[in-house]
Amino acid sequence: MVSGPKREFADQTEQVAERQQQIQAQVDAADQRTDGKGKEPPQTGQRTYPTAPMPEQHHAKPGHEGEIEPEPMFEAPAYKGSQKLQGKVALITGGDSGIGRAVAVLYAREGADIAIAYLSEHKDAAETRQAVEREGGRCLLMAGDVGDPAFCRHAVAETLAAYGRIDILVNNAAFQLHVPRLEDLTDEHFDQTMKTNLYGYFYMARASVPHLPQGGAIINTGSVAGIEGSDHLLDYSMTKGGIHAFTRALSGHLAPRGIRVNAVAPGPVWTPLNPADRPPEAVAKFGAQTRMKRPAQPEEIAPAYVFLAAPSCSSYITGEILPIIGGY
Repeated sequence: MVSGPKREFADQTEQVAERQQQIQAQVDAADQRTDGKGKEPPQTGQRTYPTAPMPEQHHAKPGHEGEIEPEPMFEAPAYKGSQKLQGKVALITGGDSGIGRAVAVLYAREGADIAIAYLSEHKDAAETRQAVEREGGRCLLMAGDVGDPAFCRHAVAETLAAYGRIDILVNNAAFQLHVPRLEDLTDEHFDQTMKTNLYGYFYMARASVPHLPQGGAIINTGSVAGIEGSDHLLDYSMTKGGIHAFTRALSGHLAPRGIRVNAVAPGPVWTPLNPADRPPEAVAKFGAQTRMKRPAQPEEIAPAYVFLAAPSCSSYITGEILPIIGGY
């Protein structure tokens, strides 16, 4: 028979085990009460957003907003403008659709006039202009390739001719296309990604900066792929990481001139970019890996661009990369 301290320790262990079993029983009961509850994708906005799985689809580059099912949500009806950008002019690349369209609409709602540079999605661009005009803003459309420095100079000149000033540059145009293997990434493909995503941002900044006033802002669209990398988007990840570095470097370069430079780094966003990249079965899963269990809608990303453009909100913010990744 065990006696003394050893017996006391043995009794204690039995008591601890009993307490553990009691706690376990309580948790088991709680599991039964909550089984099946709280498993629907969370809805945290002021209206209901589509959740994964999304409809299977694949579209030709560069992608057209009106062909995406469901159509991306950009109107942000719950967002109320308060003249944060009153009297300002914003030049937005890739502004015909997706994030660019949503940003154009909110900038107009805040009092800005808009100039949009886009590639060849003329119908999308016309619809964006109508949306901007409904907000009371003016909207200039310019079709061209941001990878061409001559077009970037032209876009700036046309904006100045139309409005007399540029206060905000939003570098947002992008090319994205996955490859299954590194060997499948051709020189032409690589060059196209670099030209659009890196050269285009540099060319637009170089053309715009001489005309940006003190208090002006540049906002670059980065990506979570530039932070974490994406195993099938090697070139795209490289460019987005480069955009983040360019943002930080340019912010220091332009700070003495009173121009702020920041970037927004979204996670998965429901725009023409991705259904024109991935195979249909991958599109269906797009955004499912986030804690929100869905891709963001453009209208959920656009307020960050207002925040970073408006001196009333972000006069002390420069060189920052703002991730909006849905709890990625």
